[in-house]
Amino acid sequence: MDQNASGEDSDNIDWDTEDELEIQSSPLPSSSRLTYPDGEATVGDAEVISTTDLSHSKLINHFVGMGFPEELVAKVIEENGGGNSESILETLLTHSALENSPRQEQPVDSDHYSSDYYENFADDLSDSDSWCEDEENTDSLSGKEKALSFLKKMGYTMEEASIAMERCGPDASVDELTDFICAAQMARAADPFFPELPEKPKRKLLENGMWKRKKHRGCDSRTMFDEEPLRLPNPMIGYGVPTELCPTPYRNLPEAAAGPPYFYYENVALAPKGVWDTIKRFLYDVEPEFVDSKYFCAAARKRGYVHNLPIQNRFPLVPLPPRTIKEALPLTRRWWPAWDTRTKLNCLQTCIGSAKLTERLRKALEDCYDDEPPAHVQKYVMDECRKWNLVWVGRNKLAPLECDEVEMLLGFPKNHTRGGGISRTDRYKSLGNSFQVDTVAYHLSVLKDLFPGGINMLSLFSGIGGAEVALHKLGVPLKTVVSVEKSEVNRNIVRGWWEQTNQKGTLIDFDDVTRVDGDQLEQLISNIGGFDFVIGGSPCNNLAGSNRHHRDGLEGKESSLFYDYFRILDLVKCIMAKPN
Repeated sequence: MDQNASGEDSDNIDWDTEDELEIQSSPLPSSSRLTYPDGEATVGDAEVISTTDLSHSKLINHFVGMGFPEELVAKVIEENGGGNSESILETLLTHSALENSPRQEQPVDSDHYSSDYYENFADDLSDSDSWCEDEENTDSLSGKEKALSFLKKMGYTMEEASIAMERCGPDASVDELTDFICAAQMARAADPFFPELPEKPKRKLLENGMWKRKKHRGCDSRTMFDEEPLRLPNPMIGYGVPTELCPTPYRNLPEAAAGPPYFYYENVALAPKGVWDTIKRFLYDVEPEFVDSKYFCAAARKRGYVHNLPIQNRFPLVPLPPRTIKEALPLTRRWWPAWDTRTKLNCLQTCIGSAKLTERLRKALEDCYDDEPPAHVQKYVMDECRKWNLVWVGRNKLAPLECDEVEMLLGFPKNHTRGGGISRTDRYKSLGNSFQVDTVAYHLSVLKDLFPGGINMLSLFSGIGGAEVALHKLGVPLKTVVSVEKSEVNRNIVRGWWEQTNQKGTLIDFDDVTRVDGDQLEQLISNIGGFDFVIGGSPCNNLAGSNRHHRDGLEGKESSLFYDYFRILDLVKCIMAKPN
């Protein structure tokens, strides 16, 4: 994995991480045709109606029923000579989009944040409120009202815009909202969450630069609809979190999933289409529990967890960690401007913004002579703050999080990843690929009563020991931990923590899950008397990342290691089921 650390020249990094700024875009399969400004089209599963199958009047009624004006339909059919219905539909969509196109504004020019910024920004995944054009008449509106107004000018109905805003969240960008609406239109018949709306002609992305930006960052017709956020709950609290009221949870586990041993599997929530269906199918048809760690700490981390643990009588680690940025990082309060309304950080990454970036931000702010920078400067700064999780450390000074701050936000003890020859870059990488300890500990808390004398655990893809730290904080004795982790850096971190915390049990480590076989497992189970718990989160390099062309799902080189998690778990279950 290529990594860039603070101080490097480039602040635009295309990284493969366990998670990115997770954007909720629609995953659903296409069931109709969508035409784009450059003439490209995607054709879904629905059959295209041929004009040979319809009379002239039926053809007019067909397109009028889709929402096109009758006069326009008749004119287009006449121009096409009754031709193919595909060409008629393309012409109708083009006419409709041109009629609804909003007036474009010239971009703001600045040495620090104009053309260079937007070119770079289009290459990176962002969580910004980006309206791009037509803002001059909406200065007095709230962010939500601006988004609704902009979508209406693009030709979408207020009902479509409102539903998209509700599903994607109030901070979603216009690009996210349009992706959501387009995909929902294309698959409404198969969508159990998006309500039925009056039939409308399928919208195309208007010629306002949006389509070019999407193609530039690899979001073309092959990848625009490859995620499945519509299946995720909102709020993302799983079977409950300690800080939110929710109904008493209940679930009925499939018989094949019953323990022993208990198992727990984790991966990114926003994955390519079908990934979680496959994970569920292999892990004994257990429904995933989707949880965002923003309900446990001051940073978001959307994850799915498949497990057979009890869901009653959970309890959190105490004291509860700080849940806002200013509570977690109190020294930032003095410098935090009122126009930066963030209360939570985005998902913590494996790399950070560069010194060149933060210097550019400082200059952009200092060039503003007023106490409060103008709106376009605020927008530029906030885009980068959200993208790189920057915090205020002085007047007009922003900086990325330090390693110890990331450790604290993720629930690890101070200096957990420090020392022993570990570089700063490796620390960020290891932390960015770890569990959020408080979230996982809440789920694992039920093990304390189940195993008061201690637990034998098989930890696959152990990373920096998030599960081990969580159980230790819960007061669950670690009798034997068999840890399987490829990274020598991470294995050294876990070994160092084991010694520093004076663990009384036994730590056994291996370096390759693909080489763990039945004979090894049978010998380990014979020696320790069986595993009580199997935990792991396989790599998600092919499930997340800004390079969407390499999101190969569970068939990717790294993420296919999920099948080794299942293989090993199933071997453990089979061996332990044998009579003594």
